[in-house]
Parts: sequence; structure tokens; C-alpha cells
Amino acid sequence: MDQDEYREHRFQGSDGLTLYARSYGPEIHPAAATPIVCLPGLTRNGRDFHDLARFLASAAGGGSPVIALDYRGRGNSGRDEDKSHYTIAVETSDVIAACAYFTIDKAIFIGTSRGGLILHHLVGLAPGLIAGVVLNDIGPVIEVGGLLAIRDYLNAADGPKSWTEAPGYLKAIHGRDFPALGEFDWLQMVRAIYRDEDGVPVADFDPAIARQLLGLTAETALPDLWPQFDALAQFPLLVIRGEHSRLLTEATVREMRGRHAGVLASTATGQGHAPLLHLDGPRQAITAFVNGITSKR
Repeated sequence: MDQDEYREHRFQGSDGLTLYARSYGPEIHPAAATPIVCLPGLTRNGRDFHDLARFLASAAGGGSPVIALDYRGRGNSGRDEDKSHYTIAVETSDVIAACAYFTIDKAIFIGTSRGGLILHHLVGLAPGLIAGVVLNDIGPVIEVGGLLAIRDYLNAADGPKSWTEAPGYLKAIHGRDFPALGEFDWLQMVRAIYRDEDGVPVADFDPAIARQLLGLTAETALPDLWPQFDALAQFPLLVIRGEHSRLLTEATVREMRGRHAGVLASTATGQGHAPLLHLDGPRQAITAFVNGITSKR
């Protein structure tokens, strides 16, 4: 990744922990387009959004300022000594702190998986920050089977032994759900997920985050978030579902649209959980959604 395409930022989270973000495109100011804030999945980081952020910040994509966050314990953000702080509530407070750091008074938020759950929480704490919402393969009902799959591969004892082996390793785990991905896409995923330790790729998150899922079983009752979704749906809202997702069902998307006729929906063909948003399909849906909001300013 060419670092000339983004700026690096370090700032303090809600309790003083040092957090990291990248910014793309123009600086944030009142005359600029509505900024876009990208929130990654459970153990992922802002690198997931690099290609989408670069496009949305370009003239072809609308020229918006784009911020991609690393939550605490992920990517270049600090690892928290108190592992109990790896919660949606604390991470939502960190998102609010990030908006304050970047002087964002209103933004379009793109939330992948965990990021979308954070947005269900943010609407209750700081609804004034929200100009629009993209939920990437997440909704108010989470399928426990999908979470069990995530639990298992995140806590697997093995992992790629080299950077050369890493793309094939990820493809062996996720390839059935992502037939749309080519070899270059798997290589990009490797660069987003892993960091280098003495020439070996290591998953770029605090292992304590994945261990939180170890108590999950098929009998675990997961609460739904319909009240929070109802609050989110007062804003422009786009939900993207991976065609082969095991976390978000078509039935849940239908109910989301049935409860709120203004909710837009798009399917990421040939992708599972969670879709790569810079690929054809999701990229166009997001661009049209963002431009529809910014054109009304």
C-alpha cells in the first residue's frame, strides 16, 4: 500500500489508550463533502477499507474525506491491558472520541459486522453524529451458526507459516463462501489481516478478543437489536448482505426492509461474511448511496 494515499493519525481513546486511524482524501471542513467513517469487523482493522476509501476519496468516487479506524487491540492501535474493555460499549466511546479528534459533527458510517453492531449502539448515545449508515453483512438478528464458525477459525491453533503460504491458507478456510475472489483478492486480504513478526504473518489483533467467543455454543441465545435498528432506520440506510453469508439471513434483510420502506438492500454476489466492499457490486451500491446523501447538502 502506498502511504502517500493516506495520512496516519494517533489519538487518545475514551480512557486514554492510544488509537490509530487513517484519513484519505480532502481534509474535513464545513465546505467539504460529508465525511465517511469506516468501522471494521471483530478482529479486523482499517486496512480492510483501503481500496474502498481510496476510491471514495477520489474524484471518481465523490471526493469525500474518509476515515478508517483501528479499534483498540487491533491493527496499529494499542493493546488494552484490561481485556474486559474489548466491548461494543467501550469501542463505541472510542468511535465518538475519534469523531471529536477529527472534528466530525456528522458522518456517513460504514460498519462491517462488529462495526455495524457499534452503530446500533452509537444511535442511542450520539445520534446527531449520523448522516447515513451502511451495514455490511450485519443486522439486528445474528445467526449463532455464523458466530460459531467465526469462533472456530479465529481460535484455531494453526496459521500460515509464511507469507507465501498465507493466501492459500485463507482460501482453504473461506474459499467456499467467496467464489468471486481471485488470487489478487486473497493476497490483499492477507495484507489486511496479518502483520509481520520476524518474517512470519501473525493475525493483527489481541488474541483476547477471539477468546471472548469460546463460551459460545449452539444453544446460546443471542438478543436481537430491533429497537436499536428502528432508531437507526430514521437515517438513510443501506444494508449489504454477502450472498453466502451465514451471519445475516435473507429473511432478516426482508424484515429490515419491511419495517422501514426506505431501507436499501444490496447483495454481494459470490461473497460470504463479510463482503469485500471495494469489489464490483458493493462499491457501486455504496458510491450511489453516499452520493445520494452528499448531493442533498
